Amino acid sequence: MAQKGLTGFFEQFLAKKSIFKNKKALQPNYTPETIFHRDEQIKQIANILAPSLRLEKPSNLFMYGQTGTGKTLSTQYTTNQLLETATQKALPLKIIYINCKLKKATDTEYRLIAQLARYFGKEIPSTGLPTEEVYSIFFNVIDKEKLILILILDEIDQLVKKTGDEMLYNLTRINSELKNSQISIIGISNDSHFTDNLDPRVKSSLSEEEILFPPYNAIQIKEILKQRADIAFSENALEDGVIEKCSAYAAREHGDVRRAIELLRVAAEISERNETSSVKMEHLDMAEEKIEHDKVLDIITTQPKQFQVTLYAIITLYTKRKDMLFTGEIYELYKGYCLQTGLRPLTQRRVSDIISEMDTLGLINAQVISKGRYGRTRKITMQPLPSPLPKLKRLLEEQLDLV
Repeated sequence: MAQKGLTGFFEQFLAKKSIFKNKKALQPNYTPETIFHRDEQIKQIANILAPSLRLEKPSNLFMYGQTGTGKTLSTQYTTNQLLETATQKALPLKIIYINCKLKKATDTEYRLIAQLARYFGKEIPSTGLPTEEVYSIFFNVIDKEKLILILILDEIDQLVKKTGDEMLYNLTRINSELKNSQISIIGISNDSHFTDNLDPRVKSSLSEEEILFPPYNAIQIKEILKQRADIAFSENALEDGVIEKCSAYAAREHGDVRRAIELLRVAAEISERNETSSVKMEHLDMAEEKIEHDKVLDIITTQPKQFQVTLYAIITLYTKRKDMLFTGEIYELYKGYCLQTGLRPLTQRRVSDIISEMDTLGLINAQVISKGRYGRTRKITMQPLPSPLPKLKRLLEEQLDLV
């Protein structure tokens, strides 16, 4: 039977009253006029960056704290106002923001520097030139501009994971090559231990100033959610108790306000699809389940290949045994899959670090046990995940071309 046209459906959709008034207020890139509970951090950022208005190089700045604690929001809020002042005064200040997790431009040192040169109108091929030449082009183009450049590298730990810390060292040393311009770097990371593993030269130059963003508590999250909900929703769009429950969910997840906002948005979308007049408690539960499912898939598909191969080895073994696994046997299987996928195997110690990372992300449970004079190993079990293991295994096979 032929499918009927959807014109009627879409007309009907447009005729319905939406529960949203301004949905943008629930998007991750939305910057409200007032930032709650981050006055101290914003003042610190402003104090550190203010010298740029005198055309003096601000100190490099490193900001850290768990996901959803307002690091990116506070940075963008402050730098937007800084740029506004600079524009009014006709000052040569430029601010570039790069999310190192999302941008393929940060996969290699070459790509990142080429991308930065493009911001100044210099087209560089995506491959083909020596990296030193790309640096030279970038130096020349910004030195001609005679400006202060503030480079914001969000999720900077992902950049180092992809390229190593030599690139960071080169970026922090750029100013010694420049005559007319200066660059300051703002690094943002969810990992408070990120700088511990950096080369001491990089650590000292990157972390000239540091700002910690503590988690929000349930009361603070409730106030932030109320602010966003007032902007985002029509009157009476939320059932009593929805914001409180949403805040409690997020407080349980270590004060992640971004997660609370996402949960509210997804719950509202589910409510609209179900054609209910308001967001109810059950919509929050459905949204929580959907987000958990999507989060696991997102983690798996955005991680580097080495992470994916390690996880594939763990899932393969666990599917066969349904019992605890040990680092050594995972490593042996991992090496075999590296050969199949054309990857160069990492050392067992590095794979052990990847396993620790999976534990932190909540994909597995890895417990360190001592074997006396034979050293230590990890006892690994799978965490209950929202997606069935066979489905995750198939997804990894597609990602790694093992099908």
